[in-house]
Amino acid sequence: MLKISSLCEERMDIFLSDILKQSRSQVAKLIKENCIYINEKVENKSSKKIKQKDEISIFLPQIKEAKENYIPEFDIEILYEDDDVLVLNKAPNVVVHGASSVKEATLVDWLLHKGYALSNLNGEHRAGLVHRLDKGTSGAIIIAKNNQAHQFLANQLLDKSMGRFYLALSELPLKNDKMSNEKAIMRCPSNRLKKITTNTKNPLAKPAKTDFINLLSTKNCSLIAAKLYTGRTHQIRVHLADFNRYILGDELYGYKGKIKYNRVMLHAYLIYFIHPRTKELMFIKAPMFDDFYQILKENFTQGEIDEKTSLDYLKFCFGF
Repeated sequence: MLKISSLCEERMDIFLSDILKQSRSQVAKLIKENCIYINEKVENKSSKKIKQKDEISIFLPQIKEAKENYIPEFDIEILYEDDDVLVLNKAPNVVVHGASSVKEATLVDWLLHKGYALSNLNGEHRAGLVHRLDKGTSGAIIIAKNNQAHQFLANQLLDKSMGRFYLALSELPLKNDKMSNEKAIMRCPSNRLKKITTNTKNPLAKPAKTDFINLLSTKNCSLIAAKLYTGRTHQIRVHLADFNRYILGDELYGYKGKIKYNRVMLHAYLIYFIHPRTKELMFIKAPMFDDFYQILKENFTQGEIDEKTSLDYLKFCFGF
């Protein structure tokens, strides 16, 4: 069981969707199965308006033992581990969690195969996941080992005390050295694989904000850093496309370069968060993978790369 005290007044399904990092349809299923109590009374209406200081209890359904349909034939680098959290460096082209369309081993399969005890707030298919990365995106991803750590970390995503710095390779630099995009994001009506930005108050659109900074540039390649304030699907990619800038290999959003890549050249380079037990502010950096780093070395000197990708420089650029 998980207990949460409300700090605001809003619909119960919206509040729980943000807290649990699940879709409203997933939350609706919990409500329908009488898993949600408000002030010790079961509540089965998704539209219920919760009030400040209401105590919400979530009785998580029993997790069935996951069926291991796919045996991972890859390994994942562990960047940090203790009893509460695990930070991994996800390799490119590894799917984070399973779905009906996924016919391969996932990061969650790897975790279960290794015998990790994980939080179950997101169910067996997303065990331990506090956030996610696209298949082609590499880099730092944090895993919760228990429900208390999961809830603490999920709250940080809401209050922005957890953050991520990404590195992206593009053919062209940004028009200005520093740019920000705060347009809301929604699914593209004509292509369900794609997202678009919108200025309208469409109820299907979700608020999003990304800051961008030029780090390095030559006539053939540019290195751009991005800081996420929200975690929408494809957020960096769609926000960059708004500026007519496309990540190498990102053909979905407009990359048309002559060189073909087997993934989108986007890397979650650094994650920072407050540790759920020690309350220490932690910064963990995920080394770049060879395909990404090789492009950098072909276009920039080692000194330039080291300077512009240092933690101190990135923190300074983003006003941290």
